[in-house]
Amino acid sequence: MLCLWRRLVFCLLSFTTCIKAVEIPLEVEQLPTIIEVTKGIQVAFPVGEDFTIKCKAKGNPTPEYHWTKNGHPYDPLADHNVRTTKDSGSFTIHNDGNILSFNGTYRCYATNKLGTAISEETTFLIPGDPRFPKEVIPPVVLEEGDPLVLSCDPPPGIPPVNVVWMMQDLRQIPLSKRVSVGLDGKLYFAHVVHMDSKIDYFCVAVYSRIRHMSQRMPVKLSIHNSDAIKNRAPNILTTQGGMDKPIVVLKGEVLQLECIAEGLPTPTNEWRKEGEESIKYRAIVEGHGTLLKIKDITKDDEGVYVCESKNAMGSAEQRFHVLVEEPPRWEKELKSSLQSVGSEVILNCSAAGTPEPEIQWQRNGIPMKRETLPHNHKMIGGILFIHSLQLSDSAVYQCEASNKHGTILTSANIDVLDIVPLIFTEENTTYTAVWGQNISLFCNNFAFPVADVTWYHGRKIVQPKGGQYIIDSNGTLHIVTLEAEDAGLYTCEVSNTKGTSSIKAHLILREPTKGYVSPENPWVRRWHSITLTCHVQCDPHLCSSVRMAWLKDGQELRKNDPRIQVNSNHLSISDVNWEDGGNYSCITSTLLDSMETQSHLTVRDVPMPPNNIQLLEKQERSVVLSWTPGDSHNSPISEFIIQFIKTIDETGEWEEVARIPGNETSVHVHLIPNCNYQFRVIAVNGIGNSPPSLVSENYRTPPAAPDSNPHTVFVEANRPDEMTVRWEPMNFQEQNGPGFEYKVSWRLQGVETDWHHKKVKRPQFTIKNTPAFVPYDIRVQAVNNIGLGPDPEIHTVHSGEDTPDAAPANVSVNLINHMIANVTWSEITQDRIRGHLSGYKIIYWKVKSLHDGKTHHSERHTLSFTGHRSSGIIPIVHPYCEYQVSVTAYNTQGDGPESIPVTFQTPEGVPEQPQFLRIVSSDPESFTLSWAPPKRTNGILSSYILQHQISMYLLLAGILRSFLGALPHRTINVGLSNRSTEKIH
Repeated sequence: MLCLWRRLVFCLLSFTTCIKAVEIPLEVEQLPTIIEVTKGIQVAFPVGEDFTIKCKAKGNPTPEYHWTKNGHPYDPLADHNVRTTKDSGSFTIHNDGNILSFNGTYRCYATNKLGTAISEETTFLIPGDPRFPKEVIPPVVLEEGDPLVLSCDPPPGIPPVNVVWMMQDLRQIPLSKRVSVGLDGKLYFAHVVHMDSKIDYFCVAVYSRIRHMSQRMPVKLSIHNSDAIKNRAPNILTTQGGMDKPIVVLKGEVLQLECIAEGLPTPTNEWRKEGEESIKYRAIVEGHGTLLKIKDITKDDEGVYVCESKNAMGSAEQRFHVLVEEPPRWEKELKSSLQSVGSEVILNCSAAGTPEPEIQWQRNGIPMKRETLPHNHKMIGGILFIHSLQLSDSAVYQCEASNKHGTILTSANIDVLDIVPLIFTEENTTYTAVWGQNISLFCNNFAFPVADVTWYHGRKIVQPKGGQYIIDSNGTLHIVTLEAEDAGLYTCEVSNTKGTSSIKAHLILREPTKGYVSPENPWVRRWHSITLTCHVQCDPHLCSSVRMAWLKDGQELRKNDPRIQVNSNHLSISDVNWEDGGNYSCITSTLLDSMETQSHLTVRDVPMPPNNIQLLEKQERSVVLSWTPGDSHNSPISEFIIQFIKTIDETGEWEEVARIPGNETSVHVHLIPNCNYQFRVIAVNGIGNSPPSLVSENYRTPPAAPDSNPHTVFVEANRPDEMTVRWEPMNFQEQNGPGFEYKVSWRLQGVETDWHHKKVKRPQFTIKNTPAFVPYDIRVQAVNNIGLGPDPEIHTVHSGEDTPDAAPANVSVNLINHMIANVTWSEITQDRIRGHLSGYKIIYWKVKSLHDGKTHHSERHTLSFTGHRSSGIIPIVHPYCEYQVSVTAYNTQGDGPESIPVTFQTPEGVPEQPQFLRIVSSDPESFTLSWAPPKRTNGILSSYILQHQISMYLLLAGILRSFLGALPHRTINVGLSNRSTEKIH
């Protein structure tokens, strides 16, 4: 016996090892187990829907049902107003408005040959119709200052019952420290005042659980004025509590302590708990101090609470002794178990509660008594120990714990079994799957004692390895990621100490279905079209069963959309819009497998325009422009184009200011003064430019003095007495403000120190009455109403040119030879040039011939020599003549005066040839020549030289051969004695 109790203690300490929780298949005989039941308190209305009380159990053999009502047998089948439910113990009460007889507490019993299961009790309440009686309540007559309590006494009904006091005009009575409604439903007046009279008071009882209310007949209150109103100390009117009458509250509920006192002046209440300095922070005081609440009360809240009611006349005290109790609750519940013959089991049933619950054991719904226990059963309070279990010990054991606050029930099925393994899976089952799939080969079995399951592939034992082969507790063989060699015959063998059972199964494998969608993850521009194609490869045995479907984002494609067309394995979308973007799945299904392949379609377009265009940090010469990017439309924004309209008075055109990287959302823009600015932003992505954003607010920069002056200044000096200064005009962006002009300043360089000034609007100004070709300092400055531009650059220019006013001096001629002469002179000074010297000209002409002395009016010849020089070479045209030469300087305006002519004579030159030569007579021995003098003798002619030579002329051949022999020629000098003929022999 000592050993037995040691074993009992050991099992209690290691309780979970003593119980085998095994689910018994319904194919095996087993005790009944209630699986569905109506619990607790059920409220039905006299007029309303039918009401069902449920009770359903499982078991083998199928359980039979019977009921008790208020502890006595109850047969639903014998009640004509009740309808039973097939295959369960549930029954439905037909609500014909007369069902009060069904009030009571019901319990269901489910029984088969092995035992009986019982349910928890179900309380069925059919409330009546709580109504106040028709009565006449006499008026209440009081004097001012008297206390008053008006009773309500609501009719009995299902709680909770709330009482509301109202006046005849259906308004609630205003509550205050003087007027309170108690938990008992009474209306309390600490003292009445005259204004309380002439009102009909009535109470309304509200039964919230049954959705009902009832109104009591009104009472009239009359208050008479009194000249002898006396103050009095408080007197507590409510009767809740007292040290001899403890207040019992169930754990977890709300404690409500009420303290309503009468007195004059109106008393006020103070609450405390004995032994504590102050009321817990969880305590709530309501009702103008008359009600103390503590929610979710615990054992720590037990004790004595004191309400002290005070006024100027004294005080009164009410004490409340609070006890916290608890209905039964399980600390340990019974657990069903499966046991083998000869084993032992411990049932531990432990409950807590206040008062301490009493434990009652039952077997198959029949109370167990210690004196009648079977020999192998031992009962010690909440522990039931059964050893040497036999098949006859199979039963449903119930443990019931109860105290004055309720009863709870727990049950355990103790099934004692000793059977050969049973296999419920059909023999020779054929499984067909595809490679790569997972499959489960079933071998559903049951055996007790517990059996071992072994699987064979052919004759080879299947060994669980690497997670590919898994045998679970039900005997099912799970094969993960099937391979070709997994096909074939399988055997499941189940063995225990009582015997062995087995089944066979066949596994056939097919090739998996494969495929892909093309194009892979394409993108398409909005409003364009695209076609997706689903390519499929399948096992020949499965191709005939192929079914194909298209999904978008896991949902069916929109029907009745003419833009979307499915043709065999092609999906075409025209006029693509944003909603068409997403994951498109091609689902290909066969009898054995399915394949899903996806392609993500991205719809792109130019970005949405930026928004929230703002001008920040507004400065005189700059502003920060910020914006919020719009939707990129699935193509990243690469940059932003910043544009502005810049105007002074008129409408301008949009100009590009900058291009900003796509990851930035602001830009610092430099501005010019005196301009109106409006900005807009354009986003750019790989598709193109967005529409422009909305235009920003208008921003006008303040005017300022010009920042610059005209850049290019030039002078036109076409006349000797004036010069025109011109410059490139400055555009409006450079003017910086109103009243823009140009300030032209000039002075004679080196002569004048003060400037002459003139303001003009046009980009030119003519300075008159200037000396010819003298240096001037010129400057042009920008001016507006705000001020002057920066100091301008000084330009040195010359006034207009004039012809030179002096002739070169010291002109001389030096004959180099009879063909050329060198003319020299002294250059004129720069001030006499009156311009830019272009060069010098030599003018020469023939005056007369020295041969005959005749004067000639010959043509003047001119040779020009550019640049600064003091000499020049002239050709001698006519020898032996008298020439004159002069020199003049010239510039762009023309020639200056010529120098005084210098005369020089040219030397004699070679005379020209005679004008003619001819034979005037001849004879065999001689001939006579005749010639004319040269037209220009170029000097003094001194003689003629005659030359001849032998010729082959036929006429002279013989004569010359005879007289001259072999001489080649002969020369004869002829004096110039005015002869023009000569006879030659």
